[in-house]
Amino acid sequence: MNVNPHPRAAQKRRTRKAIVDAAIALLARGETPTVNDVAAAADVSRRTVYLYFPSFDQLLLDATVGALAQASVDRAIEQASDDGEARVEHLVRALHHVSPEIEKLGRSLIKLTVDGEPPAEGMPRRGYRRVEWIESALSPLRDRLDPKRWNRLVGALAMVIGWEALIVQRDVCGLGAAEGEALSLWAANALVRAALEDERDAGAP
Repeated sequence: MNVNPHPRAAQKRRTRKAIVDAAIALLARGETPTVNDVAAAADVSRRTVYLYFPSFDQLLLDATVGALAQASVDRAIEQASDDGEARVEHLVRALHHVSPEIEKLGRSLIKLTVDGEPPAEGMPRRGYRRVEWIESALSPLRDRLDPKRWNRLVGALAMVIGWEALIVQRDVCGLGAAEGEALSLWAANALVRAALEDERDAGAP
């Protein structure tokens, strides 16, 4: 089985997830959490929270978007069973079938990320959830790709799946929802096929 060549990156994603999940849990109880509340629930320091989220508003917005989207995306991925390519297709469709309210929140999250103070060096601004979804969708293919090609495929898919891709389709290309979804599906399928072909070519005598 392939070993993750970037354990620090994975640890950072886990820490970020713990912070967001703590905020989601507090919001689900009807609370308006403070930084101290989230830090205590995630078992991290206030400083750690601000390393990952320079703006507390960004954290709360990230948690809200996650709470609204997580269950439906997880369901969509699992419906495709053990077919990695089909799981990626289901992921793309789930991320495109969002309500106008969620799309608006996604745009606001990007704005807060861009306008906010830069995080500490090496800290991700956001996106851990997207990476986890992509890795989950691709999991049946993991043993067919070496670590370098696996990470390159995950990164490439992150560029054609998610809020940024949706905004480019709407605002730059002028595509409607169905056209944008078809474009993301085409790009995602092409990337998966290219990665698998590269792996086969590398192993050919």
